[in-house]
Amino acid sequence: MDETARMWMEITFNIAYLITVWGLVVVMAQRHRFLPIEQKSLRAYIIGAFALLALGDTGHVGFRVLAYARGEMLTANAVPAGQVGLVGLGALATAITVTFFYMLVVYIWKERFGKTLGAFEGFLLAMGIVRLVIMLFPQNEWNNTVPPQPWSLYRNLPLVVQGLGVAFLILRDAIRAHDRAFVGIGISILVSYAFYTPVILFVQVAPMVGMLMIPKTLAYVAIAIIAFQKLFRGQGKWVAQTV
Repeated sequence: MDETARMWMEITFNIAYLITVWGLVVVMAQRHRFLPIEQKSLRAYIIGAFALLALGDTGHVGFRVLAYARGEMLTANAVPAGQVGLVGLGALATAITVTFFYMLVVYIWKERFGKTLGAFEGFLLAMGIVRLVIMLFPQNEWNNTVPPQPWSLYRNLPLVVQGLGVAFLILRDAIRAHDRAFVGIGISILVSYAFYTPVILFVQVAPMVGMLMIPKTLAYVAIAIIAFQKLFRGQGKWVAQTV
């Protein structure tokens, strides 16, 4: 695929994704007010999580679209040292919001299954704080459009621990409860990391690996759709289904 075709494919996908995810957030928020009080906290956490995801990705993919429109080359070291361009700012924004997204997913698990936060859940929340601290270091080079190694690995390892940890919690309890919807959410989280991990490890040496961000992003859309269908439609009653 030549560079122009890849650019237009990315732009089209990014715009469609932002419209979809923001649309889901708006509809969730509108319906939330009129649904029964049961599961109110659960619905609020879901809305908050996806509003954060949409906000960060507006910076990430939205700024990439704007950079293309301005004729910028999205290559490593495209911005002079000491400065942060649109793409770097977008990457930083989504790195922050996705960290808080997974913190909220821990609370979504807690509300859905009536659990309390223990040592393992506290560890997952702490991993979010560790990630935010790592992202403060200048070695992250947010001015680069391609994240540098080994700092890309350093800052993403806590996120991977967060995501896989909360996926484990969700799948464990959803399978026990025969909760088909949350089984789907847990699997979607695992799918997102299956596509994201090669990007973390290899995008510096094989830029086309970055295209795996498309199916990774679609996995998040799947999570939002599953949650919307089961919590924000009809009377808002969560109907547990047999797996």
